[in-house]
Amino acid sequence: MLDILYLDDYLAIVHKPAGWLVHRTPLDKGETRFVLQTLRDQIGQHVWPVHRLDKGTSGVLVFALSAEVARTLGQAFETGEGLHKTYHAIVRGWPSAQGLIDHPLKRMPDDMRSEREEIQPAQSRFATLRRFELPLPQQDFAGTRCAEVALAPLTGRRHQLRRHMKHIAHPIIGDATHGKGPLNRAVADLLGLQRLWLHAQSLTLPHPVTGQPLHLTSPLPSEWMLWDVFFTEPSN
Repeated sequence: MLDILYLDDYLAIVHKPAGWLVHRTPLDKGETRFVLQTLRDQIGQHVWPVHRLDKGTSGVLVFALSAEVARTLGQAFETGEGLHKTYHAIVRGWPSAQGLIDHPLKRMPDDMRSEREEIQPAQSRFATLRRFELPLPQQDFAGTRCAEVALAPLTGRRHQLRRHMKHIAHPIIGDATHGKGPLNRAVADLLGLQRLWLHAQSLTLPHPVTGQPLHLTSPLPSEWMLWDVFFTEPSN
């Protein structure tokens, strides 16, 4: 059973567990957990995904109950217009207190709808929430620095947050594509858990029919507490 955060005649908004695919794909034939099919069976009607969360990402996920509503909201998610999304992530290193990442991104292969606009503008904001020191030696250092950050994508590009954090040399822990494999494995061994440390915590959007603002929140999964023991106050 999925945790349904909001349901009416037009929308179904759920908490997506980490490790679940949004829908079936030939790229991951061995997976058996799919949010779309589970939600469809749970509420007894067809649903259309409005946006995507990567398999490893948990948090707020929006489905429409008609193709028309899905098209309307899908365009808003791509441009970011009228939406406010907040994610939490654990990243390598200690980023600055806050900042704006303004770095264009190339369309990824399955986003190639045409030959035009291969390079798209992309902006994300970040703010550092907590800093950690892990007992994992790295090169010339006795330990490994990590941080919990709040991330707000201002546009909706595929893997935008993962690619932007890599761009500023603070990749998300557990990111097998854009992160550091040896560090990911060391952290997984230390914590006793392997996952992409990225969570879609909140989403504000106008209702596609009534126009009323909707604010949805998905609390951090319980495994986030594994990081508490490594919290440290920075000396500077």
